[in-house]
Amino acid sequence: MSSNAAFGLPVGRGLFYLIVAGAAWGTAGAAASLVYRASDMGYATLSFWRCAAGLVLLLSARLLRPRGRTAVREPLRRRALRVGVTGVGLAVFQTAYFAAVSATGLAVATVVTLGTGPVLIALGARLTMGERLGRGGLTAVAGALAGLGVLVLGGGGATVRPSGVLFALLSAAGYSVLTLLTRWWGRGGEVDASSTSVGAFAVTSLCLLPFALAEGIVPHTAHPARTLWLLAYIAAVPTALAYGLYFAGAAAVRSATVSVIMLLEPVGAAVLAVALLGERLTPATLVGTLLMLGSVAGLALAEARGTAAEDPVPA
Repeated sequence: MSSNAAFGLPVGRGLFYLIVAGAAWGTAGAAASLVYRASDMGYATLSFWRCAAGLVLLLSARLLRPRGRTAVREPLRRRALRVGVTGVGLAVFQTAYFAAVSATGLAVATVVTLGTGPVLIALGARLTMGERLGRGGLTAVAGALAGLGVLVLGGGGATVRPSGVLFALLSAAGYSVLTLLTRWWGRGGEVDASSTSVGAFAVTSLCLLPFALAEGIVPHTAHPARTLWLLAYIAAVPTALAYGLYFAGAAAVRSATVSVIMLLEPVGAAVLAVALLGERLTPATLVGTLLMLGSVAGLALAEARGTAAEDPVPA
């Protein structure tokens, strides 16, 4: 298995972390839909509780884990800047995406956000870090984006509203900056993924708190036990677990590869929509899912074998 000493994490393990994170994120939408059915909770309040509860779980895990080798110490100012920017980027990414879904619908919001994100990341990685995809990587990205387009637009009937498109572009920009900075800061081997996750969620929770208070921080529900269980799941699996793995994997794997692997999220969401929410599996959904899974598998193998780039990434 190939590895990169600069990151302290084997590439194959980083890929595995990202795949698990993407699959876990794919369950968040279905769980959120069930929360909305069981209560009057809004998207800002759900995002706040997701991050705040996830922060508690991350802090608990950090206190309980055995102390291992201490990571390279980061200057306090640099660490504060990294955590602050990561937290704000996470807040922008999540909030703008939910706003886009509200304004222009799920299909258009997903296509613009997840379709623009890999392009922005690939351009940013090329300009700032000299990363190259190579022909195989470009083919994988094209296949993944084509699959995503088929997956979310196959049903037709989407309504495009400029405000929603702008929110989706803002979400894509937030996600791109988050991914690129995670990779950039991870190049020096000084990033503690656990510390990054904890700090980022603290900043994100503070950013979302005013919006949650305005929306109503305590929802009304006729099914309190079901709502609490769903919130606990959202905080534990697609939040604390997924983001912890994401920050660790994204620091060791090339940025463009990260962006494609994260397209597993809408694939998982589509499968759960059929299995749990009663949506029909259309031919477009099946074709889009297969295209995206094939592209993710191809790019992941290329990354692990060190053939996705024409030139190695400079240390």
